[in-house]
Amino acid sequence: MAYQQKLAEKLTVLNERGRGVLIRMKHIKTVCSDPQLKPSFLTEKAMEPAVKYINKKFPNIDLRGNIQNLSGVQKQKSEILVALTSYYYSFIDVMEFRDHVYELLNTIDACQCFFNITVNFDFTKSYLDLIVTYTSVIMMLSRIDDRKVLTAMYNCAHEMSNGNSDPSYPRLGQMILEYDHPWKKLTEEFGPHTKSVTGAVLSLHMVYPRRNLGAEQWRSAQLLSLLSVPADMLSPACCETMPCEYLPMEVMERWIILGFLLCHSSLNTNQASQDLWKMALRSGLYITLIRDETINIHKVTEDYFDTLKGYVPFCVSVCYSGAIHKEKRQFLRNAIKELCKILEDEPGLLGPKALYVCMALAFSRDEVLWLVRHSENVPKTKTPEDYIDSQLAELLFYTEKLKTLMCRHSRVLQRYHLQYLAQFDALALNDTIQNMNVCPEEESVLMTSFVSTLSALTVKQVENGEEFDFRALRLDWLRLQAYTSMAKAPLCLKDYPDLAKIMNMTEFHTKMMDDIDGVLRETSDLSILCFYPRVFEKMFSQGCEDVLMQRYLIAFPLVCSHFNQCTHQMCPEEVKKRSLRFCVTFLEEIAKQTCSIVLEICAEQCNLDDQLLPKHCAHTISTARNKKQKKQVPKKGEVQREKPGTESMRKDRAVVTNMDKLHLTLTELCSSLNYCNHFTVWDHVIIPPEYLLSQLEINLAKVIVRMANYNKATHEITRPSDLLAGIKAYTSSLYTLSRYLSVDVTRLVKSVLLQQTQPLDSQGDQTITTLYTSWYLEGLLRQASSALIIHCPTMHCFVNQPNENETRFKAEEYSDVSELQALAELIGPYGLKFLTENLMWHITSQVSELKKLVIDNMDVLVQIRSNFDKPEAMTNLQSRLPASENVLKRMTIIGVILSFRAMIQAALGDVLAVHLFTGSFMCAVCSSLASAAGLSCDIDPALVTAIANMHGSSLEEEYKLTYLLLIYVAVSLPILAVDPNSYYSREYGGHHNNIHCLATAINQLSAAMFTAQNKNIEQHLKEFLFVASSTLLQLGQNVERTDSKNRDSIYLLLHMIVEESPFLSQDMLEKCFPYALLRNAYRDVYKSSIITLG
Repeated sequence: MAYQQKLAEKLTVLNERGRGVLIRMKHIKTVCSDPQLKPSFLTEKAMEPAVKYINKKFPNIDLRGNIQNLSGVQKQKSEILVALTSYYYSFIDVMEFRDHVYELLNTIDACQCFFNITVNFDFTKSYLDLIVTYTSVIMMLSRIDDRKVLTAMYNCAHEMSNGNSDPSYPRLGQMILEYDHPWKKLTEEFGPHTKSVTGAVLSLHMVYPRRNLGAEQWRSAQLLSLLSVPADMLSPACCETMPCEYLPMEVMERWIILGFLLCHSSLNTNQASQDLWKMALRSGLYITLIRDETINIHKVTEDYFDTLKGYVPFCVSVCYSGAIHKEKRQFLRNAIKELCKILEDEPGLLGPKALYVCMALAFSRDEVLWLVRHSENVPKTKTPEDYIDSQLAELLFYTEKLKTLMCRHSRVLQRYHLQYLAQFDALALNDTIQNMNVCPEEESVLMTSFVSTLSALTVKQVENGEEFDFRALRLDWLRLQAYTSMAKAPLCLKDYPDLAKIMNMTEFHTKMMDDIDGVLRETSDLSILCFYPRVFEKMFSQGCEDVLMQRYLIAFPLVCSHFNQCTHQMCPEEVKKRSLRFCVTFLEEIAKQTCSIVLEICAEQCNLDDQLLPKHCAHTISTARNKKQKKQVPKKGEVQREKPGTESMRKDRAVVTNMDKLHLTLTELCSSLNYCNHFTVWDHVIIPPEYLLSQLEINLAKVIVRMANYNKATHEITRPSDLLAGIKAYTSSLYTLSRYLSVDVTRLVKSVLLQQTQPLDSQGDQTITTLYTSWYLEGLLRQASSALIIHCPTMHCFVNQPNENETRFKAEEYSDVSELQALAELIGPYGLKFLTENLMWHITSQVSELKKLVIDNMDVLVQIRSNFDKPEAMTNLQSRLPASENVLKRMTIIGVILSFRAMIQAALGDVLAVHLFTGSFMCAVCSSLASAAGLSCDIDPALVTAIANMHGSSLEEEYKLTYLLLIYVAVSLPILAVDPNSYYSREYGGHHNNIHCLATAINQLSAAMFTAQNKNIEQHLKEFLFVASSTLLQLGQNVERTDSKNRDSIYLLLHMIVEESPFLSQDMLEKCFPYALLRNAYRDVYKSSIITLG
């Protein structure tokens, strides 16, 4: 008879089924509580009459007599059926679950089973779990406000569609009505089961009080300490009630409180019941039904007992529970920390002390869950700080560390417990069986199989890496408990406590062999935090504020790996996104704090490095010189400037500087990020250091741009050399990060600096390439185009024109060789390519305007080309060219831009020669590759490309415009002599209005344009030389005219054009322009320069 009842199997299946139904009820409540998620039929205005009518008449809905109220349902009956099917059948599942629970509880009562948590642990636990699960399902059903509407509306739609009501609806509607007041109905249902439930709960009177001790009692007993009795360190930790030692406190409290609420009659008659009940009430205010659904046990007790006659209020004071649990958490922090340190040093102790680890994990989990339950429901108390724990991160961290040790050394655990099972448990169990007076056949078969299974174990199985599976043995033990717990069983388990003791211990040992993960889930699962987002985030933020807790912050992302344990196959909810969001948010916050500290240290180090730059040495040299010459000492009011390095001199070790604090904080945060290389959250591999690299990449880019200090309104920007020195200081400081954390700093720096060579970085923000391009175009070259800044070939830079007005910056400080080399090193070939493209855009704009001028004067230019050797005709034709000054102005602008391009190309070549090239390297082929490497080319490939991309007329027409443009420039050169700024300066090696840049413009522009048109460059430059020489020789005939004032300086321009051109030679020049004129021009210009300079 006992074997046919299959109580063990039914309890196992119903408990699993009940958990699934409970989670579905919670899901329905969550959906219906959210206006955005709940079915639209419940919120539509057209459905309001139907909803009101259903709530009023439930469950008896008259479709025929009230068709007007239900017209909305009639119109959307198909949609309602589809949308509400899952809700309706979930309620059907509740009803079916209730029926099965009724049947099983009645069977258990009929069999007169006895329950004792210390004897038949699994059987008693399964029984009490079923009662609590069933109660929680009913409570969750009663908390769904729309349960009547969901059920009745589905049935109405079903009847309208099929002509008849759903067969299950009458019973379902009646059940929903009965549980409008759930406690009243539940206590009626459990009245016949009072004896079994009370007996099962009262069996906790030996376990719960021992587990519910205070921190002082724990401390005096040296609980969880492996060092309290050194001689027993290697002795196995065991007791008569091993599974009870790590049974969750919350589970026991649910059993006690809900059990006595359902079967409250013993509270008035049994003192032991009252003591157990009061102790559970005193522990806190709330117990959990499921996830974040809780019951205020004191309020529920008062409200329910007030409706009963003859009951004394059993509520007790809980005003000190917060302080009690705070002390417990403080004790556990130190105890688990000590346990971790010992087991980390001696992992072999995990074998004999596995029970201690399970107890430590369970105790910690109990305290964390208690705090979570009460954090959002703090009672009125004088000490609300008892419900806040800023040091919880430490407890979570060491809990995770214990779990990691258990998983890492699973082979140690298996080897130890295999020998324990084979060499002790099997022998002890066999002796117990031999000493039994009665042993029926079925029970004998089961116990004999236990002994044979355990005796067959060998150490080689662990060494060979075999997988163990003792689930069948544990299920058989549960069956045996069920068989031997019935009143009329031939073998009664309560008469053989030694058998129960050895089998409960054996069960624990088998779990250490094949189900370590399951034990860890049972003792340390914190997945409930997923449903308390505010509490979880608040705990994290409190840990962030405490410097001493920052090394433990990694525990919060690690806890997110628990969240996959809170789902159920009957309700596959989307918890995955929430888990990943928490994990990513926490890691990003840790990374942001670390990044902030790292960059603050870098900024401080940058300031120290800045003090060592040559620009600050003048004051030091002046001070030393004055001291040597014994000059006047500075007055008392003057602040003495400290020498670099004084910040490292300390007179007292107790004095803590800001850098000390920063390095301490950095050490703590890096310790957190470096705790584990990776962990898994919902099949996503999380690598904590990568989050720091990501934050550093984003923020370092912002720092570099901020260091550039670009002001668009005032055109101010940091000198490239200063910025480069700052970046090098930051980089050298960043490399110290590898001392704290295993990260690839080189990859980080390369990534950030490479992004700075592009117009925009990975975040879409401006880079220093964009800023310096804008500044050099708008700040430097624009003023150079207006001759406020002069291109100085002798010094290879730009210099400011002498001016009465105060200049904002010195051009030479931004354009000399060292600055342009620094610029080239900062933005690299990619950045200079972007700068070149912008320069080319400005050049093509000027070329377009020049072409327009040529088109307007094409007829005159054609005639000039034919008559350039006829002075009389040329005089007449030149007077008909009105825009000569405009042409020369635009050509000068082009020349200035191309001169600047040549300077940055040379700087790039110098930089790359250091990194890439050795010795001399001559460019044999003019190509984009050579130009990108900083090598000079006879024909600029970037300019050729820009000219070729200009959309114009036909190729022949473009060709005609090009050679006529050269004619236009050649015949316009004499006009330059009129400008007083056209004089040549020996100091600068050029003219004061930058017309010496015409040489560069004429040579490079003509070469690029004729190359794009595939024409002969040399032929047309010779033609230009002949025309220019002819017009300049005519200028020499007018000795007394004012327009020949700077004639000698203009002659030198012609010589510069030939000198810079790879296609013209001095021989060609002498054929059309006397060398004597050039020699005299140089003599006169240099003579005037000497006189001018005094």
